[in-house]
Amino acid sequence: MKKNLYTADASAIGGRSGRVRSATGTIDMEMSVPEGLGGKKDATNPEELFAAGYASCFQQALLVIAQKSGDTLDKESTVQCSVTLFQEGEAYGLSAILDVDLKKFDEGKTIDMVRQAHKICPYSVGTRGNMEVELKVMGKTIPVQAEENVGVAEGK
Repeated sequence: MKKNLYTADASAIGGRSGRVRSATGTIDMEMSVPEGLGGKKDATNPEELFAAGYASCFQQALLVIAQKSGDTLDKESTVQCSVTLFQEGEAYGLSAILDVDLKKFDEGKTIDMVRQAHKICPYSVGTRGNMEVELKVMGKTIPVQAEENVGVAEGK
């Protein structure tokens, strides 16, 4: 049974050359096309915000997985998320790479924890089958099983 835990509200004015503001006012930022595509240097863009949210959410999923198994994560453990905006024909899309470094666990345990986190992270669940998500541990790609990323092209 679905249980709503939290709803965030934000509004945008002016698209990629406008402003975003959360209902709480915590986020109130100028937006721009990415600098590499001719945008402003000191403004953010939707891809940066998505990458920050996904990295934070995935890190939390790892914390939950560690806690369930009686472990703790090193305070310096990291999740780095790269979000790519691409064009395919007339449509635009996103892909993401999550690169995890849990510091104190061996590669096998880290891979297992990353796979478990990918199953429960709300961003992973929400994007599954809709965008390509590549998982890495310390820069090394983890083969993604079909059931872990239903709908995403095989071999990616």
